[in-house]
Amino acid sequence: MQTIYNSDSYVVMQFLAPVTDDRAPSMLRGGYEIVDKANRREVFLEGALAERFRAGVEALVREGERTPEVFDDYIAGFSGLAQHPLAIH
Repeated sequence: MQTIYNSDSYVVMQFLAPVTDDRAPSMLRGGYEIVDKANRREVFLEGALAERFRAGVEALVREGERTPEVFDDYIAGFSGLAQHPLAIH
């Protein structure tokens, strides 16, 4: 787990784990957890949705759009999927 973004509104963490399938020992599986601080909700993106999220972030970086407001606006499009209440342990 690695925190890749942290603003006043959101935290995004990337998770990477090795695939335990003997047929593909060098592959990684993972996704992104988005925590919406204001609404105290979280969502985990994996598979095609995680790829879409990553591609969008990379496009923002390529275009030079690197302000917290731009990233927060982009992340807000995914935070609507957050249904799980945030539990602090």
